[in-house]
Amino acid sequence: QVQLVESGGGLVQAGGSLRLSCAASGRIFSINAMAWYRQAPGKQRDMVATITIGTITNYAESVKGRFTISRDNANQNTVYLQMNSLKPEDTAVYYCGLFVGGRDYWGQGTQVTVSS
Repeated sequence: QVQLVESGGGLVQAGGSLRLSCAASGRIFSINAMAWYRQAPGKQRDMVATITIGTITNYAESVKGRFTISRDNANQNTVYLQMNSLKPEDTAVYYCGLFVGGRDYWGQGTQVTVSS
């Protein structure tokens, strides 16, 4: 059983920063990639950032230059999302995803609210 636990969400003013963390545990072999997605009320879940096992990163255009995805050097099953210069439109539930051997796993989500 694979579990992902996100943390670090909260309420922040526009222009502020937050760092999200995601720790994956369980029977995990041959990770392909980890990612952060987000879903705002009434909208679909969209990709925010991804990082492969080779640390190749990819970002949504709306967050480029403001968000940084990274993996823990000591524990490759842990991924972070550093979010700077936050905007009200970044408000959403953020989900951590793990992609292994053709399957995907998701955390329960963490709420990020950016006030104007």
